Amino acid sequence: MVLSGGTGVIGRAALPALLAAGHEVVVLSRSLPNHEFARSHGAEAVEGDLLDPDSLKRAYAGADAVVNLASQIPIGYTAVLPGAWRRSDELRTTGVAHVVAAAAEAGVRRVVQESVSYVYADAGDSWIDEDDPLEITAATEPVAVAESRVQEYSDSVRTGVVLRFGSTVGADPQTAFMLRGARNGRPVGFGRPEGWAHIIHTDDLGAAVVAALHAPSGVYNVGAEPVRRADLAEGFASSVGVDRPQFLGPILRRVAGGRIEPLTRSLRVCSERFTANTGWAPSRPHFDASWLAAAAELQSSP
Repeated sequence: MVLSGGTGVIGRAALPALLAAGHEVVVLSRSLPNHEFARSHGAEAVEGDLLDPDSLKRAYAGADAVVNLASQIPIGYTAVLPGAWRRSDELRTTGVAHVVAAAAEAGVRRVVQESVSYVYADAGDSWIDEDDPLEITAATEPVAVAESRVQEYSDSVRTGVVLRFGSTVGADPQTAFMLRGARNGRPVGFGRPEGWAHIIHTDDLGAAVVAALHAPSGVYNVGAEPVRRADLAEGFASSVGVDRPQFLGPILRRVAGGRIEPLTRSLRVCSERFTANTGWAPSRPHFDASWLAAAAELQSSP
């Protein structure tokens, strides 16, 4: 199988999990350090880029599955800078179009595509499953485009699987940024305190990707039990000794722009369909402050 995005947050969890499950993995990479990371884990590395369709055609020759976890999500305040999301949007639109075209030409039977659950419309306290409506804005349209490409790929002999992950918490740069923000009195809460957040610990990402290799075609939510946004913010604050977490106010939300809005939605997302079809279940099903310990080594990063 061929893995793209193998050195990102999800990819770094997925690569060792895939190898441990006995899969032969070829990692698509654009740089020598990423080549070395893949080889250090026992995977093969090949040069390629989702925006270079010829490189994908070469990489996919003879592959039985393609797992695309490639994304480039801006961290922290860089998310509001002009052009910060350009690469991410290109990967989800043009990049995924290249992935499915090259996979079809190479005769690949299965494509697994990373996605995000904040594409759903705000549902308040109501539970959300895969049949509930999406809210498409300029921020979420690239996500929807990527999903539709993979769904169109599916037919009687080809399988397309979309994984709508919750927001990652754990050993990742965004968690470290949020902890530093909480310590310095910056807002770490988004949306309404009584709203719901759909999250997943980084420890559970790899097993979910492995499970997706056995899932029927479809879209699946992947995450832990939803948590009240007030409790999530409190967890960040208490982990750094702060009494009261701050929430992003209306003025800051306007300044941040439309890219922040999906992160403020109340998303009480259910992942039971993925569990029913694959047997996957999160090893960390309920959020608590221990989720944040894995980011300790990253907190000092600039």
